Amino acid sequence: MNFFNIEKTSEGKARAGVLSTDHGSIQTPIFMPVGTVASVKTVHQREIKDDVKAQIILGNTYHLYLRPGMEVMQEAGGLHKFMNWDLPILTDSGGFQVFSLSGSRKMSEEGVKFKSHIDGSYHLFTPEKSMEIQRQIGADIFMAFDECVAYPCDYNQVKLSMEMTHRWLKRCIDWNEKNPELYGHKQRFFPIVQGSTFSDLRKISAEVIAEAGAEGNAIGGLSVGEPEEEMYRITDEVTDILPKEKPRYLMGVGTPWNILESIGLGIDMMDCVMPTRNARNAMLFTWQGVMNMKNEKWKKDFSPLDEFGTSFVDQEYSKAYVRHLFVSKEYLAKQIASIHNLAFYLDLVKVAREHILAGDFYQWKDSVVPVLRQRL
Repeated sequence: MNFFNIEKTSEGKARAGVLSTDHGSIQTPIFMPVGTVASVKTVHQREIKDDVKAQIILGNTYHLYLRPGMEVMQEAGGLHKFMNWDLPILTDSGGFQVFSLSGSRKMSEEGVKFKSHIDGSYHLFTPEKSMEIQRQIGADIFMAFDECVAYPCDYNQVKLSMEMTHRWLKRCIDWNEKNPELYGHKQRFFPIVQGSTFSDLRKISAEVIAEAGAEGNAIGGLSVGEPEEEMYRITDEVTDILPKEKPRYLMGVGTPWNILESIGLGIDMMDCVMPTRNARNAMLFTWQGVMNMKNEKWKKDFSPLDEFGTSFVDQEYSKAYVRHLFVSKEYLAKQIASIHNLAFYLDLVKVAREHILAGDFYQWKDSVVPVLRQRL
């Protein structure tokens, strides 16, 4: 069976497909909840599976390497067994986290030396080290070690960074060819397109990444502060170049409307901390728009949290009750909101998929995006 099968392409670039991994199949387009330190914040694995209905989650190389560490990870038998999650997992390479430690890292051709945010100890991430850690974690899909530049950034700096990302990619591929999987299941490798918002650099990078011949490809370095229109423009340009028969993963995106627009540009996979992070700050996404649960207007609203919601929290708790929990700073508020937002995101991509299969995705998208953006 192929790793990726496209079931239907819409009148534009949007497509519905299936990713097949040793831990189960994933219907695309898909949103992937972020489980940075082997946990999706405030949500049980059982809830992620049964209520959110996630088909794949993310782990983070940088964080898992520092804590619990690879000795614990290997003795547990990999991340799936360690966190008791039997569905697919994707890991990022640690690059984004390392580069966000701008004050405590030193970069060279070899790799990146950085200071742990936990205890101040020094570590070196090279392309080879990132691959080794991701082997030890054992994710079904794992990423090339790349450099993600800040936005805005000088053209020449972006160009030098992109070229190093390409040299590092070759080192990642060489390491992977020499070092087999550890836990008896197949790991799929995705390189990452860089180039900030410069079209000519993105074109060069997309061509290099396409030529690498990996089983899937990712687009990095977006959703880092650039205007939405720029993100869409670059995504559109890059998906024109990346192989159509392989899955395309847009990293770190985004709002519900970002997700639908990206699907329309040919993206199959997305992830973001937004549904859980915003949930912990009382912001709920719904089919009617965005709700701030601390607002006075919900104080005596005893209607269900979300009448169109798909998770148990939407029917079991009222808006007034959830507002009360947030105002009282109760932990349960964050749990309820996180389950709601994640379930909504998974419902969003499920319905998007249905409209791609039905052939009316773009018409539907254009009608719902303005509604999703409004503040309730």
